[in-house]
Amino acid sequence: MTTISVVIPSLNDAHMLTHCLDALARQTRPADEVIVVDNGSTDETSAVAHAAGVRVVHEPVRGVLRATAAGFDAATGDIIGRLDADSRPAADWVARLAERFDADPTLTGLTGTGSFYGRVRFWRFVGRYVYLGGYFWVFQGVVARVPLFGSNFGLRRDAWRHLRERVHLDDPKAHDDLDLSLVLDPDMGVDYDRLLQVGVSARPFDSFAGFARRAAWAFHITGVNFRERSWPRRIVENARGRSRRRRRQRAEGIRRF
Repeated sequence: MTTISVVIPSLNDAHMLTHCLDALARQTRPADEVIVVDNGSTDETSAVAHAAGVRVVHEPVRGVLRATAAGFDAATGDIIGRLDADSRPAADWVARLAERFDADPTLTGLTGTGSFYGRVRFWRFVGRYVYLGGYFWVFQGVVARVPLFGSNFGLRRDAWRHLRERVHLDDPKAHDDLDLSLVLDPDMGVDYDRLLQVGVSARPFDSFAGFARRAAWAFHITGVNFRERSWPRRIVENARGRSRRRRRQRAEGIRRF
């Protein structure tokens, strides 16, 4: 049976982490392993994780990619699920990961969107349909593949081992989800699943400066990757990889969701 590890990077997010771990404890199909990566917190992050009975990994070098990599390196499951400390996964989140990866051996990564909580309704709408909707729409147009969303995705552990040396661990401005999306092989299939649902805090909209910093980092790591493999080359290679995957699915009778 497919085993699933869930990795949650956290930096001074003890309160949010409590709700995330509570949601994981109520899953219809429990995770085989939950790992909280304490990225140098000065609050009760590690204590909250220990109290919930989950594994704690310490990564003193701050940065979300660094923390994610430390958790992925420590994971033992066949599939690594990735949440943020403020993610609140639906009760069937782990079960959905298991179902999708079991059903399709061509699937390397699976991602979904998020429903924002907190702040007023206007910002929750902007978050879901403009911020995240724009992310998925623009990225697919730019590189001809579905991007991973850091608050809500799963990746085969074998794929992580293959990709680890490509991600930009020494770049403090690297978004882990975007960097991973850009270093995937063209034949590595990533699907968007609208049923893979999490709640996500609307705190990115607390300040313009914070939002602008996220956007600047996204442009930065995209530029870094494009210098290594050009945009036109990615479009062609990813389109060919997607076609090869579809042919394999048809030949092997793999059900497409």
